Amino acid sequence: MSTAVATAPESIHRRRHYLNADYGIRSWLFTTDHKRIALLYLFSITFFFALGGLFAVLIRLELLTPAGDLMTSDTYNKVFTMHGIMMVFFFLIPSVPATLGNFLIPMMIGARDLAFPKLNLASWYLFMAGGVFALYSVVTGGIDTGWTFYTPFSTTYSNTKVIPAALGILIAGFSSIFTGLNFIVTVHRMRAPGLTWFRLPLFVWANYAASLIMVLGTPVLAITIILVFLERAFHIGIFDPRLGGDPILFQHLFWFYSHPAVYIMILPSMGVMSELISAFSRKRVFGYSFVAFSSVAIAVFGFLVWGHHMFVSGQSVYAAMVFSILSYLVAIPSAVKVFNWTATLYKGSVSYQTPMLYAFGFLGLFTIGGLTGLFLAALGVDVHVTDTYFVVAHFHYIMVGGVIMGYLGGLHFWWPKITGRLYPEGWAKLSALVVFLGFNLTFFPQFVLGYLGMPRRYHAYPEEFQVLNVMSSAGASILGVGYLLPLFYLLWSMRYGPEAGPNPFDARGLEWQTASPPPTHNFEQVPIVQEEAYAYHAAQEVPVAG
Repeated sequence: MSTAVATAPESIHRRRHYLNADYGIRSWLFTTDHKRIALLYLFSITFFFALGGLFAVLIRLELLTPAGDLMTSDTYNKVFTMHGIMMVFFFLIPSVPATLGNFLIPMMIGARDLAFPKLNLASWYLFMAGGVFALYSVVTGGIDTGWTFYTPFSTTYSNTKVIPAALGILIAGFSSIFTGLNFIVTVHRMRAPGLTWFRLPLFVWANYAASLIMVLGTPVLAITIILVFLERAFHIGIFDPRLGGDPILFQHLFWFYSHPAVYIMILPSMGVMSELISAFSRKRVFGYSFVAFSSVAIAVFGFLVWGHHMFVSGQSVYAAMVFSILSYLVAIPSAVKVFNWTATLYKGSVSYQTPMLYAFGFLGLFTIGGLTGLFLAALGVDVHVTDTYFVVAHFHYIMVGGVIMGYLGGLHFWWPKITGRLYPEGWAKLSALVVFLGFNLTFFPQFVLGYLGMPRRYHAYPEEFQVLNVMSSAGASILGVGYLLPLFYLLWSMRYGPEAGPNPFDARGLEWQTASPPPTHNFEQVPIVQEEAYAYHAAQEVPVAG
């Protein structure tokens, strides 16, 4: 992609940019600058990630010994429920789109801001309000239903804080809807001159597809949560079979949103991968159109496969067969992406810098998670491993491994753009290696545990499972160190890191054609795009229209 604004190196202390344009807490809490809102999200989700991680530590400590002697079964139920709620709704879903997407999409399309800046700020406030309700449920006793809120337990039998936790998720869901709506309108209406749909960076394509799911799928979750509230508060018989309701209806509604939600999480990370692999192999993305359309195909197929979560719920064999076939089909566009990324690497000038290490980590973890997903799409195998640790390992490889590798890879790639500073490369490479090793040591033993029959959500287990559980807990300790390292050296780099300049990785894309950190309105002049994305064959700049 050609363009645009040639910016001479200049000290970030002397230059006016979005970070020093205004000072004081009010300038941040009332900002409508998409870049500052992205940083508000960055700090917020880091807090919720740390909280979810703390619950994960308690889970792994409990499972170190077979007897379950650290906490009671009731407390354990609350701990793994809050771990799931914090991680899924307050970290994994918003992580890449709300932070990197918010920061980058306007710059990637040559716009000054998102289409609705005030709505963007309102989205962050809704996200925080949802988080406050979730935290309220924690400090007032917790919730023990699991993050899936299965009925009739959540509506009738649980005596924990179901309503405030559900209300928090409902409010955070509206934040997600508004963010998706903002992205869709922005991409349609605010692209720079010359930036056609097939010149868009694949990160924008991926977030556009994820936004479609946010806007179309999240309202179903909102309706489901409202029904749970009505059932629990007024006993009106929607899901409770004693009152004439149907608990399977809840599963249909919940998974109609929650399976596509997996793609809200993973699609933006896939977009990050396209940017990283192209930039650090110095090549165009092989089969650009196929990768772009595969994002949309994943979004469409994602709405058709919810029933594979219900193979053992008593649904008809014919329905199960249809959902099984559809679940296999959704693997095709995912495989297209992996094959095209691999083809992009082939004969590329690959640079093994930190973001690229995370990209390799993503390829490994996502491939393992995707292949084991095929096991779960098979009716017979799924019946054997349903509700075992095999499922836990599978969705952690996809939802956690894939998303975090994309998130950390993207955060390192664009960190010089966000802050204007470089991080220490040696520490960053060490962190990427520790995260990859720790993640595999944590979750790969869980595939074996699940295959051998250890059920999930149990706080005690037979002694023959202890060795694998100890391995998993040891891996979690290593993984925790890997997560903490970036927190320290990225904060250090904000003050002591060397200045980065506008394009330290010699990457393509409009965001690299403006200063680091960017000025408040992103570009001093409106850029004109005259080339396709990832034009590594022609690095020279072209004139810019005023």
